[in-house]
Amino acid sequence: MAEAQNDYYKAMRAGKREGEILPNLDDILKEKNIVAVREVPLGLVQIPSELIVGTKTAGRSSAFSKGFKPLLKENTEFAYKWMALYKAHLNEGIREPIKAYEFMNKFYVEEGNKRVSVLKFFDAVSIPGNVTRIVPPRTEEKGNKIYYEFMDFYALSRINYIWFTQLGSFAKLQRLVGKRPDEAWSDDDRLDFASAYNRFRAEYKANGGDKIPITTGDAFLYFIGLYDYRSLDDMTAVELKEQLAKSWDEFKLLTTDESVELQMDPTAESEVKKNFFARLIPTSTPKLLVAFIHEKNAEISGWTYAHELGRMHLQQTFEDQISTTCYDNATEENADDLLVKAIADGNNLIFTTSPPLLKASLKAAIEHPEVKILNCSLNTSHRYIRTYYARMYEAKFLMGAIAGAMSKNGKIGYIADYPIFGMTANINAFALGAKMVNPRAKVYLEWSTLKDHDMAKSFAENEVHYISGQDMTIPGEPSRHFGLYRDSEDMPLNLAMPIWHWGKFYEQMIRNIMNGAWKIDDTNDSTKGLNYWWGMSAGIIDVICSQHLPIGTARLVDLLKKSICEMNYNPFSGVLYSQSGIVQKNADAVMDPEEIITMDWLAENVIGYIPKMEDLIEKAKPVVMLQGIDNPEI
Repeated sequence: MAEAQNDYYKAMRAGKREGEILPNLDDILKEKNIVAVREVPLGLVQIPSELIVGTKTAGRSSAFSKGFKPLLKENTEFAYKWMALYKAHLNEGIREPIKAYEFMNKFYVEEGNKRVSVLKFFDAVSIPGNVTRIVPPRTEEKGNKIYYEFMDFYALSRINYIWFTQLGSFAKLQRLVGKRPDEAWSDDDRLDFASAYNRFRAEYKANGGDKIPITTGDAFLYFIGLYDYRSLDDMTAVELKEQLAKSWDEFKLLTTDESVELQMDPTAESEVKKNFFARLIPTSTPKLLVAFIHEKNAEISGWTYAHELGRMHLQQTFEDQISTTCYDNATEENADDLLVKAIADGNNLIFTTSPPLLKASLKAAIEHPEVKILNCSLNTSHRYIRTYYARMYEAKFLMGAIAGAMSKNGKIGYIADYPIFGMTANINAFALGAKMVNPRAKVYLEWSTLKDHDMAKSFAENEVHYISGQDMTIPGEPSRHFGLYRDSEDMPLNLAMPIWHWGKFYEQMIRNIMNGAWKIDDTNDSTKGLNYWWGMSAGIIDVICSQHLPIGTARLVDLLKKSICEMNYNPFSGVLYSQSGIVQKNADAVMDPEEIITMDWLAENVIGYIPKMEDLIEKAKPVVMLQGIDNPEI
C-alpha cells in the first residue's frame, strides 16, 4: 500500500505542476457550434495512449491534469480507488476496456478515467476501449479535410496512431505501402506497419524529432517515399539512425508551406565577393567535372537530345575549364548505380535531366553532400539538391494564341502527359491564349498516360483538327505530330513548336559558379529548397513559327513574345475563371509564381479533367507520386 501511496503522491505533484485541467468534449463541441452530430460506433479499439486527451463531460475533468494525472488529495475516495487500480494493474493487469468518444482523431473518456490515469502513469502505449466516433460536418478548413481523408484511410487500415499535416498524405501512405486506393489491410499488414513505424518513431524521437513542428507521420511518409517502405525491414538500427541523421535537413523543409525559393531570372542571384568556386573544385583537380545523367538516350528521345545539345554547348563554351560526361539510359533500377559511378568518376557537379531521376538524385545528394546535384524538375522542396526547369507556360500561351487564330470551329486539342507540377499551368496558359484571340475557343484535353484510351478517336469524334502535341520530335522518326499542328489525312502541317535552349541554362549555371554568385549550402535558407525557373526573358525557351502562319498572326506572336520577355505581360493576370467558378477576381491582379506552379484547376474553356492515380499507366505513377499536383484526387 505504501508504494501505491507514494506513486499517487508523485503523480499528484506532477499533475499540479502541469497546471491545467482536462478539456471535455461537450464544451469543445459547444465552442465549435456543432449541435447535430453523427455518431458511428467503432467497436473495441486499441486507443493510442497519447491520443486520449480529455473527458466526455465536464464532471470529472477537474479531477485530472491535462496529462491525466490525479489532482485530488491522498485521503479522498478518489485517491483510494486510484491506488486500488494501481495495485490491480501490478498484480493482474487492467483488462476492462474503457468507454470513449473519438472526435478529430482525439479521444475523450466517458467511463474509465482513473484506469486511463493509472495506465498513463505506467506509460502504456495503448489502452483498449469501446469507441464511438463523432463525425463533424464537412467544411473547407484544412484540418477538417485531413480528418475526412483519415476516416477513409481508417476504414481500410484500422490504424489510428499516425497523423499528417498535409492534404493527400493518407492516400499517399496507402500507395507507398503497396496498396491499391480501395484495398483493405490484413492483420499481417497492420503488424508489419506497426513494427516499421514504431522503429522509425523511436529513432526519430531519440534524435530530437519532437523539436521539429511536424508530425512523426509527416517525417515517416517522407522517409519511406525516399528509401521505400520495405527497405526499413532490411535496415539495421545503426543504418536507420545514420539515414535519419542525414535526412534531418529534409525534415526541416516539411515545416512550412512555403518551402521552395524560386529564382526567376539568371540575374537574380546577387554578386558576392567570396569565391565559392575553389570550395566546389578540389585544388588537385584542374577542371570542373560535370556529369549529365539521362533517363533515355539522344537516339530515341527528343528530350534527351535537347539536353545533349545543351551539354555540347557547355563543353564548347568552357572547353579549357570544364570536362563533361553523359550517362544514358537511367532507370528506376539502375539510377542509383549510375549516380554512384558518376561520383566515383570524380564529377563535382551532376545534372540529372528528368523528373523520374529526382528520387535517386536526392538519395545520392544526401550520401554525398560534397557533390552538387541538380535535377530537371519543378517545385521540389529539398535541401540537398537544387532543381531547374523552364517557364514553358509562356511558350504554351503563344501557341494557344496561334491555335485560336487558326481554328475555324474553335475546337483545339491538347495532349498532356503527366499530371505534375507545371503541367496544369501549361494547359491553362494555352487555353487562355486561345481564348484571347477567339472567345469561343474550346480546348479538348487528352492525357497520353491514360490507360486504355484512344486519343485520336476522341479528337476525331469532337472534330478537333488543330492539336498541341508533344513538344519535340523523336530523333529518327519522320512524324509531324509534334508542337502545334493541323491534323490531316494527307500530311499534318506544323504551325509552331516550343524550343528548349538548355545550353543557355547550363552556361549560365557554370558562370554563376565561376563568379561566385551561386549560393552554396551555408548561405541558403535551411528551411527552403532552391528552384531555378527561368523563361523567355532568359532565352531558355522560345517558340518557332512556321512560314505558313498568316502575317497578322505572326506579328501578334512577336508582340506577345516581346511583352512577356520585357515582363510587361503575364498570361495569368486579370480576372480568371476555372471550370468550377472564379479563381481570380481582381482585374489588376497577377498570380504569383507559386500559385502558377501549384494550380490544381483547369480553365473554364478546357474540356477535360485531371486524372486520378488509378487512371494512369504504370510507367507514369512513379513520376506522379514524386511530383503530382497537390490535389486530394491525385
